[in-house]
Amino acid sequence: MGQQLAHQADSIISTVFSDPTGPGGVFMIAHKGKVIYQKSAGKANLELQVDLRPEHVFQLGSMTKQFTAVAVLMLEQEGKLKTTDPISAYIPDYPNGNHITIHHLLTHTSGIRDFTKMKTISTIANRELTPKMMVDFFKDEPCDFAPGEKFDYNNSGYVLLGYIIELVSGETFEHFIAKRIFEKAGMTDSYYCSDRKVITNRAYGYHKKGPEYVNKTVISYSVPYASGALMSNLKDMLKWQHALNTNLLLNKEESEKAFRAYQLNNGTPISYGYGWHIRDINGTPDREHGGSIFGYKSMGVYIPGEDIYVLALSNCDCNSPTKVAQDIAGMALRTLRKQK
Repeated sequence: MGQQLAHQADSIISTVFSDPTGPGGVFMIAHKGKVIYQKSAGKANLELQVDLRPEHVFQLGSMTKQFTAVAVLMLEQEGKLKTTDPISAYIPDYPNGNHITIHHLLTHTSGIRDFTKMKTISTIANRELTPKMMVDFFKDEPCDFAPGEKFDYNNSGYVLLGYIIELVSGETFEHFIAKRIFEKAGMTDSYYCSDRKVITNRAYGYHKKGPEYVNKTVISYSVPYASGALMSNLKDMLKWQHALNTNLLLNKEESEKAFRAYQLNNGTPISYGYGWHIRDINGTPDREHGGSIFGYKSMGVYIPGEDIYVLALSNCDCNSPTKVAQDIAGMALRTLRKQK
């Protein structure tokens, strides 16, 4: 059965990650906390012709939002904030801040303009900004809708959450995540993104321009910040999943808040919790999230009922691991169920 699972996973991966001479990706299936399949395809560095290995470190993009959401819930658990609080309790001058709650930010239902959709984004892409400067960049934009009226995926909300984490904890977001999450979970290969820091086993990021690969566009990570500026590898992300499963960071009640789907003001359900999409694979509930940032794409799928975790990390934003990870998760679910 193990060989059959590996053969099927290999075949799913090769549909997207088919160029052994270009950048590629790393893939993992874990069952009940144990790695049952791991695969690397393509190069970690094209200039040095280094093959990708499972331990290579990738930028996560929006998978960062899981960590931001858990950090908020950790502060709620300590009685330092409530998800029902209006953001004006922390940022008094925020427009409409009395009506926008932390819950709205977590669930992408705030109506705040997403800074990644603003035409002026290019003016700040390479500037080193403080979280307050980042918030000031979008806060006076007109809202797209009233809080709680719609679900619209929104990076600005998670930048605001990072800023609130700093205001409440008195620590920088980077320090909070490193000390309170990475260290506690034993995630020794996880970092706040940096192009300057020497990072062991860094997988370099690429774009595709026509038939050619090029090095990724450089940005200041103070811009994606708490919405997309973390990096990690397969082993550490499995430790993250273990920390969530064993209530190492959050008690049962706070964990349940992250992993349930919510609804809009009119009662319409949305398939999003706090930092995770709450979906299903052919009727079996799962939680999943992807990420995309210059040079990298990521996708993680967790099936709580069977304790199956599938992760795919790519070092070219030309290769999307989203469907690959979802298809592998579906295949692993069918295969492992047959074994029972």
